[in-house]
Amino acid sequence: MARIFVTGSADGLGRETARTLLDQGHEVVLHARSTARLESLSDLIDRGAAAVTGDLADREQVVQVAEQVNRLGSMDAVVHNAGINRGGPVLAVNVVAPYLLTALVQRPPRLVYLSSGMHRGGSPDLSGQDWGPSARGSYSDSKLYVTALALAVARLWPEVGSNAVDPGWVPTRMGGTSAPDSLELGHRTQEWLATSEEPAARTSGGYWFHQERQVPHPSATNQGFQDRLLAGLAEATGVSLV
Repeated sequence: MARIFVTGSADGLGRETARTLLDQGHEVVLHARSTARLESLSDLIDRGAAAVTGDLADREQVVQVAEQVNRLGSMDAVVHNAGINRGGPVLAVNVVAPYLLTALVQRPPRLVYLSSGMHRGGSPDLSGQDWGPSARGSYSDSKLYVTALALAVARLWPEVGSNAVDPGWVPTRMGGTSAPDSLELGHRTQEWLATSEEPAARTSGGYWFHQERQVPHPSATNQGFQDRLLAGLAEATGVSLV
């Protein structure tokens, strides 16, 4: 059985991913923004899941989350699930946090990053991009960037399986109750990529929707764009992936 760290697992897709992995007998490390938010995970903790806390909008707390995870030992997979779509520091949570966690958490064999079909509406123009806590950027931009991050990691770390997943528009707090896609299908691909020994699940550098490989925005696979993105994040955070 595998040990998997799932960010943003207090509710929505993250919680469903963590619950299903526990049901399958895997060892799960949960993440919540604060100790108060851990209360919603008490049932999973009672079943043996470990937990870490930290606000992913706060760069110092992201570093602390990485330290907490590393103290628990090496992971077999990390699912970068946490994200916000409005009313907050979208780029900090959706891009800077997974970048820092990728760099700072002991390197696992598998990495999974939550993208969105909306990444196709993101802008590849990084000129003057501010990566600070109040940085401007749309949800679509953030998902283009995190997709490019996933595929850049696949290129730079060939020993690691790194993939991006579009979970669909599912009925969570973020997606809303009228979302048309299946909540169950929305987390199945993440679990499959994190744990399955099927040959397709052991590949790297893919953009997936419901266990089917899809073609992402052209910039996500463009090495020049990936390198500019990583250089900007490295300069802003003082932490490099390479």
